[in-house]
Amino acid sequence: MKIENFTDIEAWKQARLFVENIYHIFSEGNSQRDFGFKDQIQRASVSIMSNIAEGFDSGSKKSFIQFLSYSYRSASEVESLLYVALDIHYIDVKQHNELMLKLNSIKRLIGGFIRYLKNSEHSN
Repeated sequence: MKIENFTDIEAWKQARLFVENIYHIFSEGNSQRDFGFKDQIQRASVSIMSNIAEGFDSGSKKSFIQFLSYSYRSASEVESLLYVALDIHYIDVKQHNELMLKLNSIKRLIGGFIRYLKNSEHSN
């Protein structure tokens, strides 16, 4: 399938669903009053999907790879924040594990896409 829009990218689709999860989970419980933490994890989550979109429309493969790497790093930031959320009891172990599974899937997709684009760069 040819990718014609960033919304066709599987990593973006999964990141979009992940953002919904993050907003839902962190709008309840102890974290809802911790505006700094809540804002940070929400912004980093949104950054995952936003960088994929921005990179897709950046105009060059090299730039797209750079934006995908920003997206990957935002996912790593969220991963770190999820450990904080677990440690300070904003989420329980079950929620943490479920979110980490989704996040690791997104990171694998982004990493695979980066490798694909880099390899296709060398074959041209």
